[in-house]
Amino acid sequence: MNIQNIKKYADMLYESEKNRVSILPLTEQDAGLTIDDAYAIQLANINRVTTMGQVISGKKIGLTSPGIQNQLGVNEPDYGHLFASMECEDGVIDTTQLLQPKIEAELAFILSKDLAGGQVTAEDVHQATEYVVGAFEIVDSRIADWKIQLVDTVSDNASSGRYILGEKRFKIEEVDLPSVTMKLYKNNEVIEQGKGSAVLGDPCIAVAWLANRLWEYGVTLKKGEVILSGAFSAAPLAQKGDTFRAEFSSFGNVTAEFR
Repeated sequence: MNIQNIKKYADMLYESEKNRVSILPLTEQDAGLTIDDAYAIQLANINRVTTMGQVISGKKIGLTSPGIQNQLGVNEPDYGHLFASMECEDGVIDTTQLLQPKIEAELAFILSKDLAGGQVTAEDVHQATEYVVGAFEIVDSRIADWKIQLVDTVSDNASSGRYILGEKRFKIEEVDLPSVTMKLYKNNEVIEQGKGSAVLGDPCIAVAWLANRLWEYGVTLKKGEVILSGAFSAAPLAQKGDTFRAEFSSFGNVTAEFR
């Protein structure tokens, strides 16, 4: 794809997020878009907002669990960038700043050193992780009605929105991550359940996949970054007035309130 078209689609997504007006799927506007085009569109907007002062705080892996892949009709993971401005430290989500949020319960890795080189393994992830916490990712699509294909969500920074980190920190060797279980409550009713093994068999494998995929585009997972490793289950819609609680074995509870 030529630079002009990359800029055109990046501009559309940027304006959509800024003005909170959704757009038609890019794949409907241009059936020839490739996954490499999509990452180029994403990175065009990442470069734009970092130039404007946004600070990258980490990366996210999306579409790792069968539930999420089936929900959105895709068959491989994707990735996006996180910004410090996306973190909701008090657990409160301002719905007026989002278009059509959904919520995902997952684990977050905080890195103690860079992961790079293109041949990262799950063991490398173990050695590079300072600690792991339970987390919520609030995904949001600038594509109307979540009518997305893989190229659409990748272009849209992997549908990134907001995130919340839990308070209980664990060294990675203290917990068997594939065995971690999660119950997701919406307004005190269980609506989803999942297990760490749903995330590519092991969340560490997901983080390794991310490091290697990013390397193809010249991007590195860096010391101190937050890495959201992928949802344990399908992502329900969230609306103003909803309260969610994820109960993780070992990691305690994480809560989110939508206002």
